[in-house]
Amino acid sequence: MVRAYLSSLLNSAGVAPPGSPEDNQALAQVLGEKVDMAVYPRSITGRDGVVFFFARQGLDKFLCFASETSIPAYFAAECKQARLSELELLVAIVPPSHERACALRQHLPFTAPQVFGVKKALGTGDRLGLATPGHVHAVRGSGVVPYFAQQSIREMSRTHRTPENVMDTATLGVFQEGWREGFGSDADHLKTTDDIDVCFKAGFTFYTVDPGDHVDNDADGLGRSALTQRFEQLPWSDLESTASDCRAAYAGKDFQVGPGLTIQMTEEDMLRAAVKYGKAIAHAARMYRHLKGKMGDKPFELEMSVDETFAPTTVPDHYFVASELKRLGVEWVSLAPRFIGEFEKGVDYKGSLEEFEAAFIQHVAIAKHFGPYKISLHSGSDKFSVYPIAAKHAGELVHVKTAGTSYLEALRAIGQVNPELFREILAFAFERYDEDKATYHVSADPGKVPTPDRLKDEDLPGVLDQFDGRQLLHVTYGSVLTCENEDGFRFRDRILTTLREHEDAHYAVLEKHLGRHVAPFRNA
Repeated sequence: MVRAYLSSLLNSAGVAPPGSPEDNQALAQVLGEKVDMAVYPRSITGRDGVVFFFARQGLDKFLCFASETSIPAYFAAECKQARLSELELLVAIVPPSHERACALRQHLPFTAPQVFGVKKALGTGDRLGLATPGHVHAVRGSGVVPYFAQQSIREMSRTHRTPENVMDTATLGVFQEGWREGFGSDADHLKTTDDIDVCFKAGFTFYTVDPGDHVDNDADGLGRSALTQRFEQLPWSDLESTASDCRAAYAGKDFQVGPGLTIQMTEEDMLRAAVKYGKAIAHAARMYRHLKGKMGDKPFELEMSVDETFAPTTVPDHYFVASELKRLGVEWVSLAPRFIGEFEKGVDYKGSLEEFEAAFIQHVAIAKHFGPYKISLHSGSDKFSVYPIAAKHAGELVHVKTAGTSYLEALRAIGQVNPELFREILAFAFERYDEDKATYHVSADPGKVPTPDRLKDEDLPGVLDQFDGRQLLHVTYGSVLTCENEDGFRFRDRILTTLREHEDAHYAVLEKHLGRHVAPFRNA
């Protein structure tokens, strides 16, 4: 059986179809004995006379290749002879690198990100670069499109990662797990054209423009006179319009949005929407045009995000933003409003679910009218009460983004297998919370979180099941991962080592927790 399966891989024209679990397991055992490593069975595939597989020795992982003739030059390495099931093969074993990850994406296209358009999706941000296999386990068979490579510039800065590293670790995780159903890559919360450029170089396919710095958060509280003054002062040349044209297009008009929604745009609604989002719309158009110029003929996806702002995006606001973006020729696949209620980091939704549902239905109607495009739920981690509403009303028009929750679940795994390290991280989080929370929308009270000395080892992971404990650990991730002492990083290397030593435990907590995010959308 092994000989026949190995021969089929070596003789495949193009990428070989996935093998059965039984075939892969049997061949992994044979290959593992020859290379003295543990081979990941799902990674085994073939293309044009070469068998590719991923293997582990100790804490290190290696790209491995076997061929009867030669190994592709871009995976250059010293080859050795090996006899497998009566076949004389050349075998090469090399450590992963950025150049080799790029070559892997070219040779095995399923390890490269794709463009998906309007399909329900889950962004699975990975702040440690080790989570993709667990994410694969969570989404497998769900019908939800995963965006395994997702990270914001802010997160990259705080974790000392690069766009290339984010992309490469996703590629290797996909290769390890043999994920053939495609994945996206989200360069999240980009604020400048320089942000676009560094992510373009790394090969991202989905770009989230964040014009939040250009949103006028005071607009909802301004009187008519102040609103009118700011409205007249908007950058009309950048908006390729005039104040009078804008008034004529929106003020006092009724807009039919689908069969069940008419938006009545009063002059005051128009003024507030324009003042609140006018500069942001102009900035988003500039970012889109810069991105389109960089991408050329390459396909890409754009999202506009206004979720990290003070004031909620009303239904007239959303209509105005979408209408103006379309007038300016911007093409987008997703938009993230600032919803009513509170989408705090790492915890469930706070607010009236009835009010949220009523507003969400109208936001979806606007997305169908102008797109269709997806409604994106940012800070989407752990919003378990909201997911059934989104699944019910949005269908394919939903994109949930998670990031910090995978870091928190990594800490859960650490609490299970290395309680002393978890205690140190928790104690440090108490020290850092007041400063680190400044850039996050959170309301945790550290006084409600038990200190490490009050907890038994078996109770440590339970801190992550508490509202205040979860947020305390969530917002301090950057300090934890970059804190240094005289020996180097205080926590980072020990975190990564622990998770590598116990990768099955790490993948298990990710599969369980991310699986709760996926469940309401599974094949819906």
